[in-house]
Amino acid sequence: MELPSPLHLSFTSHPQEIAPVRHAIEAFATQARFGDVAVGEIGLCVNEAIANIIRHAYRGQSDRPIELDAGFDPELSRLTIRIRDYGTGIQPGPLPHEKLDPMKPGGLGLICLGRLMDSIRFTPQNPGMLLELEKSL
Repeated sequence: MELPSPLHLSFTSHPQEIAPVRHAIEAFATQARFGDVAVGEIGLCVNEAIANIIRHAYRGQSDRPIELDAGFDPELSRLTIRIRDYGTGIQPGPLPHEKLDPMKPGGLGLICLGRLMDSIRFTPQNPGMLLELEKSL
């Protein structure tokens, strides 16, 4: 199997965009030779990141731009995903230390990112935010 070419997706903040983007990043991770569990984790993290952009950065607006770039470095065996929004630019706070109430919505996106990816980094942009996710094979 051939390693994937870099992936670039431009889409809007409409919730219907989440599933196709998740499927594209899962296909990319599969082509980069990640196993089924890791592919699912990567897809979940991208799903949660986009949902958080829609909910927080764009406050539910469904016509705002989002860009996703993914690359795989075979020498480092590392997947890098960059998700860029043009929203509020408010940096998320630290991961919560207290146990979350599973009956209350929200709060799980950052926990998923922090536990399932090897590295997460938020870099404020003008305007918006760049989220960089990394996962090694």
